[in-house]
Amino acid sequence: MCLAVPGQILTIQGDDPLFLSGRVSFGGIIKQVNLSCVAEAKPGDYVLVHVGMALSIVDEKEAQEIFGYLKEMGDLEELTAPSSDASPPVDEVR
Repeated sequence: MCLAVPGQILTIQGDDPLFLSGRVSFGGIIKQVNLSCVAEAKPGDYVLVHVGMALSIVDEKEAQEIFGYLKEMGDLEELTAPSSDASPPVDEVR
C-alpha cells in the first residue's frame, strides 16, 4: 500500500520553486524531500510526503493524528529500517 507520511520541515534549500528541497523530520528520522509542489512551505510546517515528494501542507494536529494511525498500523518500518542511502538519525545530523 502506498501512503503519504507527515513530516516537519527542518530546513529548505534552493531559490527556484521548481527545484526546492528540504530536510524533513519523520518522528526523528531525517530525509531529504522535494518541496516543489509546496513552494509556499517554510521551516516548521508539516507536509504530507509520498515517495520523496511533499504533496501538501497540513496542520500539526492533523500530521500528528496521521502519524499515530500509521504507527498503529505498523506502516512506518521503511522510515526506521536502515538502508544504504538513509540519512543518519537526527542526533547524528550536523
